Amino acid sequence: MALLDIAVTTLGGALSATVGVFVGGVLTRRAQDRHWLRDRQLMAYQDLLREYATFSMILRRAHLGRTGWDYDWGAWSAALMSASLVAPSAVTVEIDKFGQAVQRLLDVTTEVDTTTAPLSQDQFEQAMVAPARAQLDLVNAMRRSVGRGQGSLSTWLGGADGRPAHWKTAQSGHDRAADPPQA
Repeated sequence: MALLDIAVTTLGGALSATVGVFVGGVLTRRAQDRHWLRDRQLMAYQDLLREYATFSMILRRAHLGRTGWDYDWGAWSAALMSASLVAPSAVTVEIDKFGQAVQRLLDVTTEVDTTTAPLSQDQFEQAMVAPARAQLDLVNAMRRSVGRGQGSLSTWLGGADGRPAHWKTAQSGHDRAADPPQA
């Protein structure tokens, strides 16, 4: 009987250690996969926002400086696709809304000759309001996707114009819903 107890105890210990190693390996792999995805999401989000800031500044300078402009739209398209590839569905919805707002900005700002008939500073800033709102909603969705502890931003930061007078008009959709109606 003593030999049987020793064998059962030894086999139980070996089996327990094997299961522990297997479970530990699975859990470690999952954690590594999550960290890898989070790192890729952050890089893709940064690239997307960098490309937006780049071309919006180029457009702004062209309109206000009455100069021509050029931008590699392939970089913007690649940034959109990269972000969409790694983003969770809630973020891809906001990426789509942001892309639509940016397209409306481009429709307004690129249909005029910046050297002979540019938009005024006020016209350009008004054209930036919808993308600013969409950018804020997108950034907040991105922040939620990379960490639950990230609070939401309440004001638009960055882009082609960050003048305080336009921050109120550039609140996110979530903030606008909480505002009382204007009389």
